[in-house]
Amino acid sequence: MLSKVSHKLCAAACVVAASLGSAHAETGKLLLTGGVSTIDGAGGGGLTPWAVIGTNATTGETGFAANITRVSTRDYGLNAVGAMAAFDNRFELSVAHHDFDTGVTGTALGLPGLHLRQKILGGKMRVAGEAILDSFLPMPQIAVGFQYKSLDSSGLDPTLAALGAKRNGVDFYVSATKLLLARGLVVNGTLRASKANQDGLLGFGATLGGARDRYRLMPEVSVAWLINRHLAIGAEYRVMPNNLQDAGRAAGLGEGLRASDWKDVFIAWAPNKNVSLTLAYVDLGLIVPATTANRKQSGAYLSAQFAI
Repeated sequence: MLSKVSHKLCAAACVVAASLGSAHAETGKLLLTGGVSTIDGAGGGGLTPWAVIGTNATTGETGFAANITRVSTRDYGLNAVGAMAAFDNRFELSVAHHDFDTGVTGTALGLPGLHLRQKILGGKMRVAGEAILDSFLPMPQIAVGFQYKSLDSSGLDPTLAALGAKRNGVDFYVSATKLLLARGLVVNGTLRASKANQDGLLGFGATLGGARDRYRLMPEVSVAWLINRHLAIGAEYRVMPNNLQDAGRAAGLGEGLRASDWKDVFIAWAPNKNVSLTLAYVDLGLIVPATTANRKQSGAYLSAQFAI
């Protein structure tokens, strides 16, 4: 059901953005200061949410955005679509859908062509500060949020059950974003409480072999330099939980389920306030290295956002 909703929201936002683009070109936020869309649907960078409320909406306004993203690494591929709505520059709701091609891992498990599909429902609330209006003050904008993630049933269910990993989980986070307007810099720090294995695509937590099935606090950092009003470059670093490592050892896989931190360097271009394109080089580290000969999963990230 959530998948159908996310596709409908994306389609609606794209149609409205296309028809009303020029009417909204001179309203709302400064270009790129509201971030773009993360792969999980929230406003921020590509990999991590920011404290800013997404879309172009400012105080007293309602805004909408839709996004489509493709990530290709050496052994895997991810297609993501999402949409968000923002209210009064204080509240943000988002939905997203992931379709992950397991590539060589699915083949090694006897499941060639296996795709993992995940639905995400998120919410964010600004609790203090205002990134643009308070840019001359030391106070950053601060927001709290959550992401409820649900992994669809697939041929991987028996494996996840054997590892003691669940198919549903909730991430909680707090983000602080500081805009240094005079220098054209945006700096964000996020602290996430999560059980998600590879962002939830391999379930949540693990209990096999006495693995500690608990929330872990994961820091995330982003920095962006606004070269001009249309162009920004930057980088992100996201620390990932490693819940499956002990479970993998207990299953006789050694370090075969070890996870690595995610990182990227990106360039974002916004020709106007209704469209932004983000291109990045991503390094997702190890994803089920038991089936990929310990190859790091690096590659290309391309995302387009349409907003009103």
